[in-house]
Amino acid sequence: MNISISVIVIGFFVLLFFSGVRIVRPTHRGLVERLGKYNRFSLSGFHWIVPVIEKMYQVNVTEKMINAEPQEIITNDNLNAKVDAQVYFKIKSDEDSVKFSQYNVNSIEYQIVNLARTTLRNIIGTLTLKSANSERGRINKDLHTTLLSETSHWGIEIIRTELKEIEPPKDVQETMNKIVKAENEKIAAIDFATATETRADGEKRAEIRKAEGFKQGAILRAEGEAQAIQLVNEAAEKYFIGNAQLLRRIQALETSLKENAKFVVPAGSDLVNVLSEMGGIIPLKPKETKESGTSQPGVK
Repeated sequence: MNISISVIVIGFFVLLFFSGVRIVRPTHRGLVERLGKYNRFSLSGFHWIVPVIEKMYQVNVTEKMINAEPQEIITNDNLNAKVDAQVYFKIKSDEDSVKFSQYNVNSIEYQIVNLARTTLRNIIGTLTLKSANSERGRINKDLHTTLLSETSHWGIEIIRTELKEIEPPKDVQETMNKIVKAENEKIAAIDFATATETRADGEKRAEIRKAEGFKQGAILRAEGEAQAIQLVNEAAEKYFIGNAQLLRRIQALETSLKENAKFVVPAGSDLVNVLSEMGGIIPLKPKETKESGTSQPGVK
């Protein structure tokens, strides 16, 4: 009988012990309440609470993402835009923050969603649709700043906010697409014109370089010819000084013969002898006339 009671008592305490065992994961923190009142804070690891009298609430302290859900917002230019955003947050892991997240606010995620939606309406309502699309960074920053300020006593940290989409009405979207397409075509036309102009400039520069090459070649040829003439003149002055006058007469004679002109040369002159040697011309001997018996110079 005593053994049975002992076994029952031991079994009761074993059951009581195991029913009070709590294991807190590294991603959680524990709040222990005793008879409905906060008693102590529990880190990750093994913990034991008094069954029935104490109760542990485990709180996830890892980062979470919640969707602010799409909503219709009227912009400053009276257009309806469909706006959606995401909020990333986490409960701070220290004791006070975990307590605030449980005792200062009811349903954190629901509160954050509604606060984010309200803040987005206030921000985008002051902007036009065009500026709202082009100033997403500013909207994210304003939303993040507002959420940080409003949730400072909730024991949470707003890590970042992201404006997921701003979708204009269908007809406005079609108009915007046409405008963007026209701008892209304009840019493409400008790029083509610029490329064509660049190619034309390149061809022009090539022609200029080619002309410069011809010019330099002509100059060099002229300089070469001038130097050759100078060398010939220098040689003529050096070696033909004594016959310069005779050469000049030969040139005059050559010119007159080309023009079929007649030129009378004395038969006994040096010029006739030179011409005889060069061209095989035999000077005429003087003849006596029957009338006077005098001689006449040959005709050439």
